[in-house]
Amino acid sequence: MQPIRVLIVDDSALVRQVLSEILATDPRFEVLGTAKDPYDAREKIKQLNPDVLTLDVEMPRMDGVTFLRNLMRLRPMPVVMISSLTEQGAEITLQALELGAVDFVSKPKIGVAQGLEEYADTIREKVAMAARVDVQPLADRLARRRQATPDDLPAVDPKLSADAVIARGGRRTFRTTERIIAIGASTGGTEAIREILEALPADAPGIVISQHIPAAFSAPFAARMDRHSAMTVCEAADGQQILPGHVYIAPGDRHLLVERSGARYLCRLNDGPPVNRHKPSVDVMFRAVAQHVGPNAIGVLLTGMGDDGARGLLEMRENGAPTLIQDERTSVVWGMPGEAARIGAADEELPLPRIAARLLALARAE
Repeated sequence: MQPIRVLIVDDSALVRQVLSEILATDPRFEVLGTAKDPYDAREKIKQLNPDVLTLDVEMPRMDGVTFLRNLMRLRPMPVVMISSLTEQGAEITLQALELGAVDFVSKPKIGVAQGLEEYADTIREKVAMAARVDVQPLADRLARRRQATPDDLPAVDPKLSADAVIARGGRRTFRTTERIIAIGASTGGTEAIREILEALPADAPGIVISQHIPAAFSAPFAARMDRHSAMTVCEAADGQQILPGHVYIAPGDRHLLVERSGARYLCRLNDGPPVNRHKPSVDVMFRAVAQHVGPNAIGVLLTGMGDDGARGLLEMRENGAPTLIQDERTSVVWGMPGEAARIGAADEELPLPRIAARLLALARAE
């Protein structure tokens, strides 16, 4: 089996060295070289033809987003962004994901070398996953979007189940006319969520979303989605009422649950342990929705690495909720929806462009 050929692009000599050592110790990878800025990277891409690029977000001479925009237009290839855990870093990284980056790794604010070493396994897995992604369909969709609209954008935890946060079983609810849509996603999900929200009207049912994302990124992500949606999008707060026309995104360091209180549905934030190594966990949110919303809910599992959300989606289906998954062709990574398909959790498997319309049809059905 041929090793994955990687080019590392970062203006920090220390980061270039640490990333090179992290990848070089794994026989799955061959580090072809490093580049100190996009101009250096452009020449080395031509010479070395890497399979995957790791790309710093903030660099001199040309920022990573500008370089990524040109790369995805002229020579699409899998890219993993190396991002800082700051508000500015989060905003730029979200732009990069919209422009076609497969995933990102967060750089610690201090102790960069030690911090990156602590994430060594995550870095290796994200680079290996990126190498399996066919970025050409994504690049084609981005090109169509550019034509249609102006481009104005700038250590391993134990794998716990949802039982660690919320017990299985619980109460079931009677069907009402009020619907709640629950969406879970991971790798590739920020762009998939954006496409769905852009297609929904201002009076769509209330939506709760768990997207695997760091704590520093969830508020900027919610603000970005609010700018692109006719609905009102916010980072969820504990006790917040779920209303039609509103979208509630889980904070990056809390599980998002849904609770029935009289005639109202409320957001509940939970600081329990990571589930499936994620916090927020899609399985946790889906289980809460299955128990408190039941057949009044609609479940959607989008692109993502791993299997978080698959079992929770099955619980939603068993409690009477219609369930959808994104198909393999339009997913960046068909891990989470693929596992849902394997265990029989999905009523329907749809391409991303058809999901919004199907959600509206299901919400309006008797």
